[in-house]
Order: sequence, then C-alpha cells, then structure tokens
Amino acid sequence: MIIIPAILNSFASLKDKTLKIVFESLEPTPDQIMGIAAAAGTFGYLAFKTDTFKKQETDAIEALEADYEDTGKTPGQRLRGVLYVNFKNDPQGFDTFSKYYDHEMEKILTHYKNKLP
Repeated sequence: MIIIPAILNSFASLKDKTLKIVFESLEPTPDQIMGIAAAAGTFGYLAFKTDTFKKQETDAIEALEADYEDTGKTPGQRLRGVLYVNFKNDPQGFDTFSKYYDHEMEKILTHYKNKLP
C-alpha cells in the first residue's frame, strides 16, 4: 500500500464515463517512487482524505481486495480481435474486414436472439 500526502490537483471526465484524477505530492521517498512505478497500470483502490489516516482506517483499506480483472481490452475489443484474426486466416469470400465483421456479428446476434423466449 502506498500512502503519500498529496493535493488533488484536477480531474476530467472522459468519454467512456470514467474519470482522470491528477494528484500532486511533496517530494516522494525512493520507496514511494518504487511503489508507484510498480503499481503503474494496475487496478487498485484510491482513498483521499484531508486528515491523516488512522491505524484502523489504513488496516481497513489494506484489507480491501480488488474484484477486477484487467485484460487491457473490453470483451467487445477482444471479440473484434478474434474475428479479425479469423478473417485474415479465412476471409470466406469477403473483400474487407468490415463486411466480414458485420456478417459475423449478425450471425452471433441471430444466435442469441433465437434463444430469447
């Protein structure tokens, strides 16, 4: 766990409805820098409080477990990637990936529509 005194500098709402939050800290220690570098790109929890954290608060934060698996891509992006590789290996008569993608997505949609009551 990394605890660093910081100032909440700014935030911005992103188009995917997430937030970009920017903090500024005092000069970090080498251990803090290593912790930040090791944590870059990983999922975790962020706690911000204007007072110092009490022992029971840091214990509660430390006990949190992340229920998040980040593969780096959304399921839709992964499906598109798989379809692209399939298209490259066997275009099935389609001259562009866009046409192939639309056709395959329609097949998938139809499959699941037919399962609806």
